[in-house]
Amino acid sequence: MRMQPRQQMLDIWRAVARLGADWEWGGRDGRNSISDAEQLLCLMHPASLVDGFQLDRPDDTHPDALAALRDMGDSIEIPRKLIRVLIDYMRTYTDENGAPDFSGGSYFRTEDPDDKVTDEQSKMHVVDSYSMSITLTLATLGFARVFRSRVTRTDLRSQVDELEKLASIRLSAAMVGLLRSFTVNAFGEGTLPWRTLINTVRRRGQSDDRVVSDLQERLQEVRAGLRDLSIGSGQVELENSNLLFECGWTWGTLRGAPTIETTEPVGVQGSGLAERRPLLYFTTIALAGIVDLTKERTRVLRLLNEEQQRLAAALQLRYDLTRSYWATVASSEASSDGGDRWPLEELPWRTSDGEESDYFSLLVTSLVTHDLSKRNAPDSDLRRVLSVLEELSSRGRVTRRALTNDVALQLHTPGVPLRLGGSEGEVNPRLTWVVSDFSVMLLKRVVTLALRARSPELRSQLTTLADQVWDHLNSRRMDDGGAGALWDQPAAIFQVGREFDLPSWYHTERVMECLVMLADLVLAPPARSQRLYDIARDRIAEAEQLFDREIFAGSLEAGPSIRGSMQELRAHLRRAQRVLTEKPGTADALASEVLRRLDQLAAAQQSAME
Repeated sequence: MRMQPRQQMLDIWRAVARLGADWEWGGRDGRNSISDAEQLLCLMHPASLVDGFQLDRPDDTHPDALAALRDMGDSIEIPRKLIRVLIDYMRTYTDENGAPDFSGGSYFRTEDPDDKVTDEQSKMHVVDSYSMSITLTLATLGFARVFRSRVTRTDLRSQVDELEKLASIRLSAAMVGLLRSFTVNAFGEGTLPWRTLINTVRRRGQSDDRVVSDLQERLQEVRAGLRDLSIGSGQVELENSNLLFECGWTWGTLRGAPTIETTEPVGVQGSGLAERRPLLYFTTIALAGIVDLTKERTRVLRLLNEEQQRLAAALQLRYDLTRSYWATVASSEASSDGGDRWPLEELPWRTSDGEESDYFSLLVTSLVTHDLSKRNAPDSDLRRVLSVLEELSSRGRVTRRALTNDVALQLHTPGVPLRLGGSEGEVNPRLTWVVSDFSVMLLKRVVTLALRARSPELRSQLTTLADQVWDHLNSRRMDDGGAGALWDQPAAIFQVGREFDLPSWYHTERVMECLVMLADLVLAPPARSQRLYDIARDRIAEAEQLFDREIFAGSLEAGPSIRGSMQELRAHLRRAQRVLTEKPGTADALASEVLRRLDQLAAAQQSAME
């Protein structure tokens, strides 16, 4: 892997520290509850997840991290400043009644450029903010728990207590928001969603009745699970076997979503406006937040109280049902011998409202990857997804040169607009949500697969593709003024659109998230090759036999030099046996060294005899 995630993360920290010496909020898109959280996560992601980047133990902060953040202070001042900035964020996005605010604000757009987003619409809550808040508050709670143990000053301890209280309330409210944004969209024969779904999963020569029958059979467990939902939205009548359905998250609180009964002080749960149809982008974003709730760090630090654990369990159930649904629709149509193509492999993906885009294919790839990770899928399944990612990287002009007037550039700039059904009113325009993270999402999917790959060959293919995608992303870095090392400047590589002076926290946070995952990949055990394991095992066996022969011949009774050499070779053999399973290549090298030196000894003995 050519890229160096540690150095790249430090470069981003250096740029964030320059811009945040006095911590000025806002970026290219102005302030809102999501953009400000993304700005904070550029620091909090690695600080909470990567060894050597922790900021909650001032005495143990790594010198490289301190050097990168020197514009924000020393090892004592940096965490104190983070406490103040995090409290400022939590207070800013709390309404006059004390309830957390998850509004989309400046991220909302209108379908017609001549229309303007109304003040009322800008205050609507959105799933992106719910999910991003879960990630941020979990990182904040972990940071506060560890930092408190180092705090002795009463005023500072009081600030930490306030931050933990605000973060816990926001976490609970975000979880409630996600529970009220989950949706199941059921549709009957002949409708556009019905036709789109059966055409997506149809195998060659199948009739409509056969397609529906097969799909209903494979979705039996999902259908039963959806009927058993007890809290939150998503509770619909699915007894009619003639109905097909889709499930996931819509863009905001669902219209008609029931109130969640909870002991947490989450404030008034307002009525929703979002349409029932799930949207792939917001489904993917929601799953990412739910994954953070189940991470080992969350359990070890006991970041969730009893009520939050109940809410998390309800979200986990929806996660499992959604993952299973999309894996069934997108990947299980292929025959067991691999002779048929998965629906995912037919690009581009078409959504239930008839829209199609390579971006939607990338989103479905993300949903399928969640399932592959959970069930420890074989490398053959990972290779299928890799082939899709390779084609998407080419079609999206990430690893291929863009053509003149290339429509694929719209994936990057200005991005793909998503219609937010239900956001419009009698006098208000319909809103859209523009997504332009195709390249960084592609990198995230590649790294996720690399973390799951078992064979060195597959991991090597994935890291090669990751390097190619990174080269593309690296070319889109901003290189002017304080925004250097931040993202995103698509005009630098595509020569279309305008150049920007301010960084996009939307893009930079997603790049940082990928770099954290790449750090996990670097630190992960090497992928084990069965062939290399077999060779190393046989080589160790040969080395052991020859070593025992030398011992039997009395080498340990020879002079100090020979005796010391034999003891060193014994240590090499023991080390090779210990690391054989995890590092067969290393074991092979150690055994080879033992064999080489034993042969030198044998040759010397033969020469002396002659």
